[in-house]
Amino acid sequence: MFPSLKRTHVIQFDRLVFKSAHATHAEFSTDTDLLLRVEAHAPGVFRILAGLPDRLCEDKQTARQKQRQALTIARDECIGDMLTESLIDESGWRFTQGDFSLVICNSPLNISLYRGDTCLLCTDDDFETPLVMEAQDAQPAHWSVMFDLPDNEPVFGLGETTGDFNRRGVEVVSDLNDFRYLPLAWSSKGWGVYVNSLERVMHDPGTQDNPNTYQIFIDGPVFDLFLFAGDVPEIFNQYSALTGRAGQPPLWAMGAWIRQQAGQETQSFITQAEAMRQSQFPLDVLDFAQPSMVQFQADKLALEWDASRIEDARRTLGALREKFFEVCVPSFPGVPKNSVLFDDLEDRGWLLTDDDGNAFVFDGVPENGNVSFGLLDLTYKDAYAFWVERHHQLVDEGVGAFHSSLPLEIPDGVNARNGESGALLRELYPLLLRRALFDAVSMNKTPTEGVVPSADLIMAVQRVAWQKTLPTSNDWDGLTQWLRQALSAQASGVIAVTHDLGNAAQLDGDTPLDANLYLRMLGLCVFSAGFSFQATPALLPDAYPEEVQAQIRTLLGLRYRLIPYIHGVIEDAVRTGMPAQRMMALAYPDDIKARAWDQQFMLGPALLVAPVLQPGSSVNVYLPEGDAWWDLNLNQRYEGGQVLTIECGLDSVPVFGREGHMLCLGPAIRHMGEFNSARILDEVWMFGMPMHNPVVMRNKIRVMQMQGSSYIKGLEGLKILQSDGLEVKRRGAEVRISRER
Repeated sequence: MFPSLKRTHVIQFDRLVFKSAHATHAEFSTDTDLLLRVEAHAPGVFRILAGLPDRLCEDKQTARQKQRQALTIARDECIGDMLTESLIDESGWRFTQGDFSLVICNSPLNISLYRGDTCLLCTDDDFETPLVMEAQDAQPAHWSVMFDLPDNEPVFGLGETTGDFNRRGVEVVSDLNDFRYLPLAWSSKGWGVYVNSLERVMHDPGTQDNPNTYQIFIDGPVFDLFLFAGDVPEIFNQYSALTGRAGQPPLWAMGAWIRQQAGQETQSFITQAEAMRQSQFPLDVLDFAQPSMVQFQADKLALEWDASRIEDARRTLGALREKFFEVCVPSFPGVPKNSVLFDDLEDRGWLLTDDDGNAFVFDGVPENGNVSFGLLDLTYKDAYAFWVERHHQLVDEGVGAFHSSLPLEIPDGVNARNGESGALLRELYPLLLRRALFDAVSMNKTPTEGVVPSADLIMAVQRVAWQKTLPTSNDWDGLTQWLRQALSAQASGVIAVTHDLGNAAQLDGDTPLDANLYLRMLGLCVFSAGFSFQATPALLPDAYPEEVQAQIRTLLGLRYRLIPYIHGVIEDAVRTGMPAQRMMALAYPDDIKARAWDQQFMLGPALLVAPVLQPGSSVNVYLPEGDAWWDLNLNQRYEGGQVLTIECGLDSVPVFGREGHMLCLGPAIRHMGEFNSARILDEVWMFGMPMHNPVVMRNKIRVMQMQGSSYIKGLEGLKILQSDGLEVKRRGAEVRISRER
């Protein structure tokens, strides 16, 4: 193949030759034996593939290639239906799915994505050809594609950031940890881009050299690009359906966690957690610190509990379960260098290797107790199966969740058993590590349920709930960075982000944080998917005077009453891909003013949260246009499209209910063991006339409108707090809401 190519050659896709068209795809050839295929992957989703035939044709792919594909694509088959037709002037082809179409013009090449007659995204005509392949040794090695990026058009997504949510002007590289990369990019104009590759990908959306061009550079033998068209929520829906939806987090995960500190004795940690409960601070999960609590035996392939951390694991975990505590423990797939097992696994080929075929030795990290180690090769099916099965046994012994952490960047020159190395291995390994732990905790559960807390960002992270933010400084700037990390990650496809309350590593001795800052941190935690206290005295509630402790109890009480709503929001996120916390540009993509208010967010569809991120008691809030809003603290109604200055006490958070929605609250409880699954709700707050079914776990509440009134089923036995101007009448199992006469 490529008979005319020398060692390095650039191919420009400027002469496509039509080969065939089917209901789901069309194929083209080039004069260099490359294939280009367009697929109607789903309604509003087009896939563009290019490469050699043996890499594009499924019946010619190796089992290894198919396995890698399954890690990033959950639905590989095309479920769309498109019409392929030549353009009138025969300059190209149009592929149509309903109101969406993809147009490819030939000589010169141009690719355009349309919704109706509106062009959403097109390649950049300033380049001689906007799709280029570079071949090495007669094999495709690098690809680049250039899209036009009009002035002022924002690009969102592409991972976690503490800077501007609009990634325009920022270069992002996939396999380098500092970039905190995720592969989904989108615009409020109604397009999305996803590069399906575990190799290195670099995004340059309007950077300095080409400010009006979105350039994407892709390493590897195949060009695999998905283009999404439609409303922004539908882009997230199709993206998560394509790449894989998350498992549902268990109910206990949404309670308060407490994180053990390094070097803290296990019994001291357990006693600390029990004391918090006795002081009326709700708590549910004990989150044990590194290093790994399960270790490889020195002379055989087995994992055992670290007796210096936990002497009788079954008894200890059983006792905690009886007290309704769940447990999250760390593990790490590092095999100590100075062990018989290291030599044995090196001989078996179960460890990552150097270029000479010897097991690569990594320097020690805190996760394994700072001893040199080899890394278990999870790309090898037997090693992966061992890791899953042993961790599932630990679940049977009483573990609720595992940390997933790869605290190192695998260098070039390290190889996996099947040849993966470099950027590919850096992307692949943490994905497999986290996936293995999720397989262990979710095994035999229907529907799939579990959490694997991790601060690592990986491809297909949206398949595993409970993404943690990185630690930030213990000040107001750190609080803002913490929020921006969470919102940007969720705007990139992560469905739920959790926080640590404070950074123990940056404390000033035993001095507690400023009480105002601590309470504002906790207020933000209340309206998140989950959070964790730090088990160091200066960051626990009892470090503060009783007056402050009472305010902490008030906020924690609200958190636990909100759990039915938060659980319902995450259930919806699992089904639809829309995250729990939604930055304004995501929740209101058509409201240009809203984009500037990037320090407030929607929690689900019903609540607008404007956390206080600076000293004092006031915060400015923008209420988006098109809706009216109800202040939860004052029960006061405001029209949208305006800016308010809100005064907020330290034991509350500025929150507004979206008119037409309801907020379902549970009873006051001290931990999830008191949660009554037969009566999960206690009270319903209504924001104006109810128009929408509420978001709530296991939702059986239904709203119907008729003749100016709302009729609601499923509110039996619940207290109803209606907005001013509404009248409530109960008629058996039905509640009628009408306007006061």
